[in-house]
Amino acid sequence: MAKKSWIAREKKRRRMVAKYAEKRRRLKEDEDWEGLQKLPRNASPVRLNNRCALTGRSRGYLRQFGVSRIVFREMAREGKIPGVRKASW
Repeated sequence: MAKKSWIAREKKRRRMVAKYAEKRRRLKEDEDWEGLQKLPRNASPVRLNNRCALTGRSRGYLRQFGVSRIVFREMAREGKIPGVRKASW
């Protein structure tokens, strides 16, 4: 489990990206690079990290399922992910 502060920081970044998205788009269209630099750093979508929805783990994240590899394996083994099952040959 990731630290609560890391998870909270990531949520705060996501809110800030959403808040400034329209303003960023307008500044880019107008090619106002100085105005764009005056926005907060965390308003840039590049600064977002993908995190597991259940544990908050940032590494080993599977985009298709929105969870880390460890949680994915547990859920697949328990049959909680439709269409996924353990391989055997």
